[in-house]
Amino acid sequence: MKRSRLSLGFSLLSMSGLSIFFIFPLVFMVMSSFKSNDSLLQDVSSVRAFLPVGHLSLDNYWEVFNRVPFGRFLFNSLFVSTATVVLGLFLNSMIGFAIAKMEWRGKKMVLSIILALLILPFDVLAIPMLYLAAKLPWFSFTGGFHFTQGWFNSYQIQILPFAASAFSIFLFVQYFKGLPKELDEAALVDGASWFRIYRSIAVPLSGPVFGTVAILTFLPMWNMYLWPAITIQDEKYRSIMLGLQYFYVNFGTSWGQIMAYLTLLTIPIVILFLSMQRFFVTSVASSGIKG
Repeated sequence: MKRSRLSLGFSLLSMSGLSIFFIFPLVFMVMSSFKSNDSLLQDVSSVRAFLPVGHLSLDNYWEVFNRVPFGRFLFNSLFVSTATVVLGLFLNSMIGFAIAKMEWRGKKMVLSIILALLILPFDVLAIPMLYLAAKLPWFSFTGGFHFTQGWFNSYQIQILPFAASAFSIFLFVQYFKGLPKELDEAALVDGASWFRIYRSIAVPLSGPVFGTVAILTFLPMWNMYLWPAITIQDEKYRSIMLGLQYFYVNFGTSWGQIMAYLTLLTIPIVILFLSMQRFFVTSVASSGIKG
């Protein structure tokens, strides 16, 4: 009993220490966003960098909105990330359901190919994807309905290539395999189609994995920099991550304003994770022991 209490106390102490260690950069970022550039540079070498001391103001936040079209960048990132999440949840869950529940020839080979894609970094695929994006047709309503060649400077080039995800499919397969087969068999006996089973049985019982995939899809889309940087030149479609270039290229470096920009950039991620944390933890715990 005494040993278990010591072990519990040590675990709590270790987790608290790690939490404090990882939260320090966030505290520094938020505190620095309220300080002038000179005050920030003076405090950075002491503990004052983590404390709300000195002259604090919202000037850096006002300057962010004055110097860059932050509202437009925020809308673009929210739209692209949300659209990718919604489309990805639909596609990846249906693929995962078909692999986990349905019997068809070549299923194991398809799953093996999907798992093999997990080892390929995005950098390897960027050039082939860029070539395809330059050749694929699209339609435009500007000056009348007509087809155009190439997807550059558009929303679809930021959404469609990332809707399907090998890792998301794998998570859905693992979770759907853990659902009772008796439910499927009973539904089939009653005359339900596989899509009806997916829609009425599998989806309502899979909230945790949907929440996890939503988070794991939203985060990389929100933080994506390389792909938008090489495919988007029009400010109308630029993401919030590309907006950081304005502080280096167009206006010069102002660390206080950069910290304010990064703070605003972080808020949606924190809100998303806190709202779906319960689903994330439940899904990771369950998916790790199934299959």
